[in-house]
Amino acid sequence: MPEIASWLARLGLDKYIEAFSANEVDFDALRHLTEDDLRELGLPVGPRRKVLAAISALDDDTMSPASSVSAPGSAAPVREAERRQLTVVFIDLVGSTELSQRLDPEEMRDVIRAYQSAVSAEIARYEGFVAKLMGDGVLAYFGWPRAHEDDAERAVRASLAATAATASQTTPSGEPLAARIGIATGLVVVGDLVGEGSAQEEAVVGETPNLAARMQALAEPNTVVIAGGTHRLVVGLFDMIDLGHRQLKGFATPIRAWRIIGEADTEGRFDALHGVATPLVGRSEELELLLQRWQQARAGNGQAVLLSGEPGIGKSRLIAALEERLSAEPHARLRYFCSPYHLNSALYPVIKQLERAAGLVRSDSSETKLDKLQTLLGQAVPDIAETVPLLAELLSIDTLGRYAPLKLTPQARKSRTLTTLLQLLEGFAARQPVLMIIEDAHWIDPTTSEWLDMLIDGLQSVPVLLIITFRPEFKPRWTPLSYVTAVSLRRLDHGQGSAIVDRVAGGKMLPTDVRNQILAKTEGVPLFVEELTKTVLESGLLTDEGDHYVLSRTLPFLAIPSTLHDSLMARLDRLAPVKEVAQIGACIGRVFQHRLLAAVTGYDNARLEGILQQLEKSELVFRRGVPPEATYTFKHALVQDTAYQSLLKSRRQHIHASIASELEAQFREIVEAEPETLAYHYAAGGLPQQAVDFWLKAGQQALKRSAHPEAIANLGKGLELVASLPDAESRLRQEIHLQTALGVTMMATRGFAAPEVLQAFSEARTLAEKLGDTDQLFVALCGEASYHMISGNLPAADELGLQCLDLARASGHQALLIEAHHRQWATKYYIGDYTAAEHHLDYGIATYDPDRDHRLTYIYTGHDPGVCCRNFSALMLWLRGYPDQALVRCQEAVTLAERVSHPFTMAMAQSILTDLHLLRREPAEGRRYLDKSIALSKEFGLRREMSEGRFQLGWALAEEGHWVEGIREMREGLAAITAMGAGAGLQHNLCVLARACGECGGASEGLPLLDRALNIVAEFGSKHLVPELFRTKGELLLQQNPQDDTAESWFRKALILACDQGTKSLELRAALSLARLCHARDRDGEARDLLTPVYAWFTEGLDTRDLVEAKELLDQFR
Repeated sequence: MPEIASWLARLGLDKYIEAFSANEVDFDALRHLTEDDLRELGLPVGPRRKVLAAISALDDDTMSPASSVSAPGSAAPVREAERRQLTVVFIDLVGSTELSQRLDPEEMRDVIRAYQSAVSAEIARYEGFVAKLMGDGVLAYFGWPRAHEDDAERAVRASLAATAATASQTTPSGEPLAARIGIATGLVVVGDLVGEGSAQEEAVVGETPNLAARMQALAEPNTVVIAGGTHRLVVGLFDMIDLGHRQLKGFATPIRAWRIIGEADTEGRFDALHGVATPLVGRSEELELLLQRWQQARAGNGQAVLLSGEPGIGKSRLIAALEERLSAEPHARLRYFCSPYHLNSALYPVIKQLERAAGLVRSDSSETKLDKLQTLLGQAVPDIAETVPLLAELLSIDTLGRYAPLKLTPQARKSRTLTTLLQLLEGFAARQPVLMIIEDAHWIDPTTSEWLDMLIDGLQSVPVLLIITFRPEFKPRWTPLSYVTAVSLRRLDHGQGSAIVDRVAGGKMLPTDVRNQILAKTEGVPLFVEELTKTVLESGLLTDEGDHYVLSRTLPFLAIPSTLHDSLMARLDRLAPVKEVAQIGACIGRVFQHRLLAAVTGYDNARLEGILQQLEKSELVFRRGVPPEATYTFKHALVQDTAYQSLLKSRRQHIHASIASELEAQFREIVEAEPETLAYHYAAGGLPQQAVDFWLKAGQQALKRSAHPEAIANLGKGLELVASLPDAESRLRQEIHLQTALGVTMMATRGFAAPEVLQAFSEARTLAEKLGDTDQLFVALCGEASYHMISGNLPAADELGLQCLDLARASGHQALLIEAHHRQWATKYYIGDYTAAEHHLDYGIATYDPDRDHRLTYIYTGHDPGVCCRNFSALMLWLRGYPDQALVRCQEAVTLAERVSHPFTMAMAQSILTDLHLLRREPAEGRRYLDKSIALSKEFGLRREMSEGRFQLGWALAEEGHWVEGIREMREGLAAITAMGAGAGLQHNLCVLARACGECGGASEGLPLLDRALNIVAEFGSKHLVPELFRTKGELLLQQNPQDDTAESWFRKALILACDQGTKSLELRAALSLARLCHARDRDGEARDLLTPVYAWFTEGLDTRDLVEAKELLDQFR
């Protein structure tokens, strides 16, 4: 029994020695004790937890007090290594070498044992783990094998206590001992067993232990020195001296260090850790409710508010906001803070509140303390003769003989003390209303809880607003009372979370991707939002650009803030027996299936269901459905991240490989619907070959759904990974397919003329030539041809198109032939070789079958060839002088586009129909279809179509007479088009803009635009719409000077070229402009002879504006 007594004493539980002795509990029985046994022995919750943790830490083969000294108070060591944030404490006995030379070895052994025992007991008291005893040194961990949300703080408190405990030990000659302590916090790998037999120990890998040892070397006797990682977690909680940066052995750069002086004199943890509070966000309703309850309490109707919420949700911040609102009102404020370190310290929150209220400080003499206490009590109670001795004893203040000792039994003393505390509150409330706050009631000690019951029972008759904060696991007893209101704080919504990000960032905008990842990870928990935003700002990931930040490198996976890591890990460690299942679930994802988890773990349904019930009960996960068809979701994304990141990379890889294998073998529905899930797990499982196959499938599938950002992401991941594969034929084929699919996706999202398009197809062409793969070479050439055509390099596009045609004819494949003609009808159209364009269009219209050929959309240029040939055919019909047939053909294109239901194709069809209506000078009709095109473009991120739409909107506005607004929209649209590198048809955009400038009196602005357009056609030998350029030049010259003699020559050049091309609609416009000039110069006969045959040729579209205006002019000649 003496061994048990010693063991309990080291745990700080000596008051239970008698109970253990009376029940004959020895070390053999100790290992078999259950929680129910300890409850029967009379141990409350806190001591039961300490004893169970200490029992689990005792080595099964060495159940003795000697062996237990290394780990009392810690949880069972986890035998599988983990990645963790760990606070390491390194303790060294000062002068041990000199002592060993002076003392007898046996005496030295006794000194070392006493020192180790004293230090280990303090570490155990704060639930640390003694990892190693090294003679005069002690190595301890906080954060493993079980994490707490405040491990760094525990480490500092234990270290301060350890220095005091060491100083209380002496040598045989009476000399006091002294210790130096160093502390460091950082990421480590912990849990590997090294050594053999009795020399076996749990090793820690990482720089943190070495840094702790270097901090210890900086410490003076009986002092504690901490490094930066620990400082970040405890700043504000302790008074400390900055030792500056020190150059330490083994570290390339100087390391900053601080010496701990003692606990800081702050009211509570929130004030200490958070300092100046950020503005309150998203809590206006709750704040108003508290203010209403305050008004009721002020009127004498005491109120209690039970304020619950998960850690970091903002309970303390809401109270701070209430205090700010009440700051101008006369009232007393009493704050009580429960502590996880004083679960069994009777009335600890009350004692600390009285010390603050009385203004007691460490340096006060007993006389001063007593004077201050008397002053405080004199403000609240009429007779302090009995009150002072009671509360002086509670505060450990010597009454110095001023008061007669109270002769009370312990139970009577307790009862009288609790009653006195209530009278004290009533005395304060009689003078002015009281705001009374009890924070963190989930850590309340039993005696304070008893006092609180008494307080609430009589609360209704005093002007007091009592607010009690706690976490969801605490179950208050007072909710049925009419004057008690329960408030549960919810998480913030996206906008509210975003507001916190902005405030932490000082009003500077963060990149959208960064902001979105912060909000996705933190899910509306204000503390999480603040800390993750701070971590990002301090990470070097962003560059400050004045009023905003930009990414300085690719956005990585955001690391868990060190300030949150311990808290999140503690949630997992509380479920140590089932934590592995949570870690495997985290590898699967935020949401995981019961069936998949069963397949990966190999557990039967009954066993797995029991484990998952524990995870669900702990609120670590939420369940939907009934097992084994249930799915589970991690309550917090950061909890999932913590579970995942705690695994060694090698273990993660193994789990991911198992997940991928089971998915492919047993979950075909996921394989078909979510190939990116397989790709992710194969990649994370170290199986790149399989991963690339699934990234390609995922990219192609996303492309078919027009989910372009997802397609780009999936294909990009495949290309990153394929580079790591051996340079074999299979790898080259994978890369070709990835590049061509990426090129097609880029056409839709970046525009055909984007450099990424050329890069993708050029890479694919090189690979295809290397492999001698004709089919893939054809795909690559089509992509390159499309790029050059839209960018305006028509000769290059024509040459590549001819190569495609040769390859297609040689292969005889229907698909290749359609696509080869597809390349050429567009290229020939923009070159102005309209006869050749019609030849290729006729082939497309005659041979295209939507059921057979729509699939070509996703292989070649990202839009449907059948719709495209109808689009261009409609434009050709208008040019040839058949405006009504053109409209019918364009409607056919729109109908077909809706049938194949491909967004990019649909947007193009609507855009061409808009163009056609604008060519027919029907802006209102054009805008109706334009709205549809723009909506689709915005929804699916079609940048080129959005830019074209902007220009078309300006064109339509100008046609309607809104010249200024129209010109502005056209200029902005044109700037966006040219920024994307697009050149095909650019001369017509410039012509339309120039014409609009002239119409509103800006011919001098329009003429340079026309010159630019003419230079473009001259550079690439294009004749596309050149007659319209010539005609518009003449019109602008006349607007600038009605007597200009050169305008007529431009009109005649336009007329001749249009006749040569057979572009009747352009011929009509040129003839109409020339006829008007002749009419203005009194040459009506010439005008009539010129215009009459051109007008007479037309058999349809007679109600279109060009033909109506021609007829009106001819009517003037009759």
